[in-house]
Amino acid sequence: MDNKMKRFSKLLLLPALAVALAACGSNSASSGESSSSGEKVTIELAISKASQDSAFVDAELLKQFEEQTNIKVNIQQLPSEQVTTVLQTKLAVGETPDIVQYNLASAASDLNLERNFEILDNEHWVSRLQNKDVLSWNGHVYSFHVSQDTGMQGVVYNKDIFEELGLSVPNSYEEFVAAAEKIKAAGITPIFMPFKDNWSINIWTSAAFADYAAKNEPTLWEDLNSNKKKWTDIPAFETIIQQQYDLYEKGLTNADLLSDSYDMAVGKFLNKEVAMMFMGDWLIQDVQNKDPNVRLGLFPIPYASDALVGASPLGGQLFIPKQAKHIEEAKQFLDFLASKEVAQEIVNEQEYVSNFSDVTTPELPEYKQEIVDQYITPQKNGHDDGSLHVRRPERVVQKPAGRIRRQQDGQGCAGNMGCEV
Repeated sequence: MDNKMKRFSKLLLLPALAVALAACGSNSASSGESSSSGEKVTIELAISKASQDSAFVDAELLKQFEEQTNIKVNIQQLPSEQVTTVLQTKLAVGETPDIVQYNLASAASDLNLERNFEILDNEHWVSRLQNKDVLSWNGHVYSFHVSQDTGMQGVVYNKDIFEELGLSVPNSYEEFVAAAEKIKAAGITPIFMPFKDNWSINIWTSAAFADYAAKNEPTLWEDLNSNKKKWTDIPAFETIIQQQYDLYEKGLTNADLLSDSYDMAVGKFLNKEVAMMFMGDWLIQDVQNKDPNVRLGLFPIPYASDALVGASPLGGQLFIPKQAKHIEEAKQFLDFLASKEVAQEIVNEQEYVSNFSDVTTPELPEYKQEIVDQYITPQKNGHDDGSLHVRRPERVVQKPAGRIRRQQDGQGCAGNMGCEV
């Protein structure tokens, strides 16, 4: 708790920020009333119970916002397994919270994003965004986050094993199979498939299909969702699924893939029992939290040549429902989070890739900097627009220097609201 107390303590010395927020509040009738009358306004922020340690609901941060604006943020913790149903009901009957933490792609399909949520295009912080796409849907900004790091999906691999066997990163399915066979000949399991956890099966398909759609059928997700096309109309889909199955048939995976689970993956990589796994870059962090000397990297799912790395939809964004009782106060909260000083604190603490032009990305772990340089900055990634979702397990991650951060592992990508990446 001491670390949390310290995290935002210097924000107490930000009178300029308080003035700016007060100015923002004067633009709205409701904010003006609370400010002039001295009455405290309480806004409701709905989150999944699994997201209770989200960066945006830190107790000290909320306390600072309340002291500066006289606006209290009350956290509604919704049952993780019922989040979508509860919010759908609230939106249907008009009993909406003022802010919702959810996932953009899932909100579009689950919560009727365009009908139910505010467009935020004209908020002042939007002009400072470096990457609007991760917060946008159909050309409009609907959500808020301080990070542009969406979590990359591909093949996590052991660099030392590759170097020891003289292997280079494969650029096609044929090259990938050849590399896997060489690894197997060395007595190491080439690919770990923890398919007891059904969500992990989708990494290969979601990343590969995102690349296929981006390059071949840009309107594919829209066509599928509007029933203009069926999955059976897309031969590539069958090919991609068959490729993954063939790896098992060729004996290039763990034998017990239907009983092996994701929570075994870290140990497998630490012990060099496996060389590769279809997963997101969060696995690399999990392994390095245990042993920073393990050298892991990420490359695109090699279903075809020159594939893009898959980008899971950025999770944990904040949305403002159109039926919210305190829309202007909710916008003030986003202004507060977007302020240079507060955003910098959050980015530093969470090791985010900053999405604001005036907020500096902290020094990143080597693997993440490599991903930023090779895939994020040159935009060599394909986004899953929500047709194929990945549900990752939520867990508490022990961070270096004794810090503990909850990493909401993409739950929002399957309809929940976590996804602190």
